[in-house]
Amino acid sequence: MADTPETAPDANANGAAAQPTPVKMNVLAQFVRDMSFENILAQKGVQGDVQPDVQVQVNLDAKKRTVENQYEVILKIQVTSKARESGDTLFVIELEYAGVFHVENVPDEQLHPFLLIECPRMLFPFVRRIVSDVTRDGGFPPLNLETIDFLQLYRTELARRAQAKQSETANA
Repeated sequence: MADTPETAPDANANGAAAQPTPVKMNVLAQFVRDMSFENILAQKGVQGDVQPDVQVQVNLDAKKRTVENQYEVILKIQVTSKARESGDTLFVIELEYAGVFHVENVPDEQLHPFLLIECPRMLFPFVRRIVSDVTRDGGFPPLNLETIDFLQLYRTELARRAQAKQSETANA
């Protein structure tokens, strides 16, 4: 007779490890916390063909909410476009885009990287769209942000903090 789910042997009774509980993540909400667009080119009245040099800065923040298993993750983007030849600023965008996530079954030691890698990956397409729309509506060609490697960003930040801590202890 074949084993049925009711008569299947217990995996723990055989000493085999139980199946890990799958990670559960839901995006409960996402919203613009703060946004600023400054069209400096229009304010100054610069004329002529301008070749832009675009710089993007990314910061992340995550915090526990009062509700169990809920976290707020904030993706902060600052885009500065300057004229290549003169160095004059053309426009600046500052955007804080937040998501509220319900996260379960993530081990404590993996929660920090999960919140700062996986959650921003979920938010990024919406941030890209907002930046594109705002630059287009501001009179510039739509700026399509390159995909951000949040894993590399996380690793770089860990290395920077380790270096700062090492320097701090060396100076003490």
